[in-house]
Amino acid sequence: MNDECPVAMITGANRGIGAAIARELGGKGYRLSLGLRDPASLPQDLAALDPLVVPYDASDPKAARAFADATLARFGRIDALVNNAGIGGPLELMPETPQDDDEMEEMLDALLTINVKAPFRLTRAVLPALCQSGRGRVIVIASLSGKRVLGLNAGYQMTKHAAVALSHAARRAGWDNGVRACAICPSFVATDMTLRHDLPRQDITKPEDLAHIVAEVVMLPNSASVSELVVNWRYEPGL
Repeated sequence: MNDECPVAMITGANRGIGAAIARELGGKGYRLSLGLRDPASLPQDLAALDPLVVPYDASDPKAARAFADATLARFGRIDALVNNAGIGGPLELMPETPQDDDEMEEMLDALLTINVKAPFRLTRAVLPALCQSGRGRVIVIASLSGKRVLGLNAGYQMTKHAAVALSHAARRAGWDNGVRACAICPSFVATDMTLRHDLPRQDITKPEDLAHIVAEVVMLPNSASVSELVVNWRYEPGL
């Protein structure tokens, strides 16, 4: 790849949705900068694409700036940011098995730190470079739980509603400089995170499905902005 090829930053690209997106964008000619909590966990097929791999701990307030700076030092540009890293966790308002206050605070802090504060920091660190691109793209892998409340997992639902808001905020902030942002809001996806659910895994959305969608959105012209995409494997009224 030459220096004119666009550059995509992706968090959590060692497995699941993030790895599928990295493969898809790499196949579309993007140079990759991958932020991984454990760089040694990068799959061999992604390593063959010669990405920049940066240690990235979403819980570290300094990690976002370090990731952005390392990407600019290597490539001199950033054209797309995919905020993919996230966590789940049971945190209900009226749990059947009550958590004590310490457990509740620990889970709530973790959800807010990884799902809200980390992508906010990273988007803020990268947005100036995306504006310089003239067609910068921000993708936030949110959730259908960021569009409606169906189950009882209030903590997760709160953070994913915030993730959707972050995408809209990035779209607004960078619009005049060609930045377009999209919140991808899937229901259940066949990843490790959903293994605890009793689901027909042959039917639910695959990481590769979302990767195709992300690539299409990223490569749309500035004149065809898609702000949100709801992705579901089953029928839900209104969705």
